[in-house]
Amino acid sequence: MPTHKRQFGLIGGSLGHSLSQKYFTKKFAELGLTNCKYTLFPISEVSKVTNIISGNPNLIGLNVTSPYKETIIPFLDELDPTVLKLGTVNVIKITRNGDYTTLKGYNTDIFGLRKTFDMLELPSGCKALILGSGGSAKTAKFVLTEMGVKSTNVSRLPSTLDELPYSKLTPRIMNDYKLIINATPVGMFPNVSNFPKIPYEGITSNHICLDLVYNPAKTKFIEKCEAQGARTANGLTMLYEQADKAWEIWNENN
Repeated sequence: MPTHKRQFGLIGGSLGHSLSQKYFTKKFAELGLTNCKYTLFPISEVSKVTNIISGNPNLIGLNVTSPYKETIIPFLDELDPTVLKLGTVNVIKITRNGDYTTLKGYNTDIFGLRKTFDMLELPSGCKALILGSGGSAKTAKFVLTEMGVKSTNVSRLPSTLDELPYSKLTPRIMNDYKLIINATPVGMFPNVSNFPKIPYEGITSNHICLDLVYNPAKTKFIEKCEAQGARTANGLTMLYEQADKAWEIWNENN
């Protein structure tokens, strides 16, 4: 059996939906890297990341998923400038120098989302309705703002004046926003029968509907939007692109 001198992994709440381990294990095989291993670390609270890092001395890179993309930040020593603007982290680079360990946070989701939006070829002047207000929703808003696309968040508990509650959504409002993004985990495996409660009758063939969930590949949200004639996409492009960028970061100066 090979000795795994370079270990990577994923921390998050429930990780049964994740394809990251499968993706990186395949990448290691394709690159002929027999000394690399990718491990899932489901944790009940974010502070347990310190135990994972101290208990796995060969661990040099972590992906971070829901619900810890924001709460992980106080545990990091350094932040990439993009993180300072965005406030969410999905990649950690671990540098070990004797007894001293440094953790630096990055956000590679932005690269994945940019590729996704490029692929979707957003029409000029379209506005986006982002379902959710967590880390993924903030990343979506950040990237759209960089692209010059106006967006509005929908939240169960609106915290700002420019957020809409789900209860206020109407078919007419839905029709005003030609890009609808599900940035919540609603509908993610294993709860595949769930979907965001929005007025789908306001969605038309002029809409583009993106679900950042990728497992299942076709969520109820996507099914319901397709039934209205909308063009749809899931989060697989974002997953692969952000993972490849994370791999770049972990291998810099190594």
